[in-house]
Amino acid sequence: MSEHVPDRVDRAIVAQLQRDGRMANVDLADAVGLSPSACLRRVRALEADGIIAGYRAEVSRAKAGLGLTVFIGLKVAAHSREASSQVEEALLGIPAVVACYLVSGSDDFLVEAAVPDLASYERVLLDQLLAIPSVAEARSTFAIRTIVSRGPLPLEHWR
Repeated sequence: MSEHVPDRVDRAIVAQLQRDGRMANVDLADAVGLSPSACLRRVRALEADGIIAGYRAEVSRAKAGLGLTVFIGLKVAAHSREASSQVEEALLGIPAVVACYLVSGSDDFLVEAAVPDLASYERVLLDQLLAIPSVAEARSTFAIRTIVSRGPLPLEHWR
């Protein structure tokens, strides 16, 4: 894997693709001031280096019937690499979990779940999250309204 150092042009490419991941290469090249072939080489290098990690459709949670977003702080009973791995593996198998972070502070994991309603969340909490052997405690915070839920990521530090 190469040691790609992003520059101003890479920042422009990534910024454009964060706004529209389906943008045609010829339009992207025009927007960033490159020839289509040079632009495609840059995009492929950004993909190969993992800077561009993938492409996907952004789905409306509400329109998909997932009207409740819940943030769950999980505490584990004993701190160890084995316990952490056990929790991580279990969380990967729960479809309602849309994001998870290993965190510092009063919780060990911060989980974001998207569910249709409160009854669905109760099932996720009782039947899946609290059923993970290493989990000792779960604290839930319900989102009332989403203000910002996606990028684009700030790239000003790429000079």
